[in-house]
Amino acid sequence: MSRRNAQPVAGPKVAVVGAGSWGTTFGKILADGGASVVMWARRAELAAEITESKRNSRYLAGINLPRTMTATTDLAEALNGAEQIYLSVPSQSLRENLAAIKPLVAHTDVPIVSLMKGVEKSTGLRMSQVIEQVLQCDPARIAVASGPNLALEIAREQPTAAVISSLSPETAEAVARRARNRYFRSFVNTDVIGTEFGGVLKNLIAVAIGIVDGVGYGENTKASIITRGLVEMTDFAVAQGAQPETLQGLAGLGDLIATCQSPLSRNNTAGRLLGQGYGYKEVVTQMQQTAEGLASVAPVLQLAKQVGVAMPIVQQVKMVLDGTMDPRDIAPHLTTEDDQPQGERTHNDQNGGGGALRRALQRAFDQFRHGGRGAAGDRP
Repeated sequence: MSRRNAQPVAGPKVAVVGAGSWGTTFGKILADGGASVVMWARRAELAAEITESKRNSRYLAGINLPRTMTATTDLAEALNGAEQIYLSVPSQSLRENLAAIKPLVAHTDVPIVSLMKGVEKSTGLRMSQVIEQVLQCDPARIAVASGPNLALEIAREQPTAAVISSLSPETAEAVARRARNRYFRSFVNTDVIGTEFGGVLKNLIAVAIGIVDGVGYGENTKASIITRGLVEMTDFAVAQGAQPETLQGLAGLGDLIATCQSPLSRNNTAGRLLGQGYGYKEVVTQMQQTAEGLASVAPVLQLAKQVGVAMPIVQQVKMVLDGTMDPRDIAPHLTTEDDQPQGERTHNDQNGGGGALRRALQRAFDQFRHGGRGAAGDRP
């Protein structure tokens, strides 16, 4: 019997809470890496389809799921005995989902892994902070996953990489060992702030790119916004306590490139609809899945104001969302406080050596040239 047709061997149980496109894709990653995966799905018909047909036709049409993946609507059943728990629900509903999870994990110390890329609108908290606050657990058992991870491409087993970040190197490495297979590689770091904000902020830049796409502007405009967007991302994240190197790695530059240039990106799609003249409510209605960037704009701008960081790209995205700016007038990379020419370097550069942009591009070049071994901040 060939290896491909052999019966799967039951591995350690892991749970994934949330059966949308990314939750299901990450469940596939884990199952293809040797785990027995139990998904929690809100709808009974979706749970049945995953378990019986090994499909998720609504969110991952045409993808066959591993035989070691099952699903249930019973949260206790999904979590019972799981060695690791992955959370993939909309960021704005995380708190209510955690309230149901809390009594089920109160007497365990298993890693809790956030797959979400958003900021809680009411509090401005990152997802790991919400998890720590609601579950009242040791932050060392919390990890976050981020990177250039478009769900459908990964579900099709196209090779990619991600970063697993935790305050505890042991937790990050344990999750990374589980979340890897022949087409998915996990690196690790301990910069949770930078890893999470990289995933949040690139969504906002992707909305801006979608807007100019929808308007019909070309590659020059998009390239300018992407590069200046990286500067905004770095300034903001470093002001919040992140390491600048993290924004030059997979969770920053890598995710930014993938999300901005792909029609598979939900945030890019939402922006494109805005650029075509649809209002915010119409965009939300048309989108079948959550575009986290739309909900994160206001809290990110509030956090930026608190630390004195200017974010003209994100500010103009908010103006388009609010209906106070015509999408055709968007030119955030041209916005300055006065007409005085400015340097490219970020506010956080200590020396005039070309700024975050030069370092980021050099890092990307080194990673391509050395097959990924140039990533000093995101180590395997």
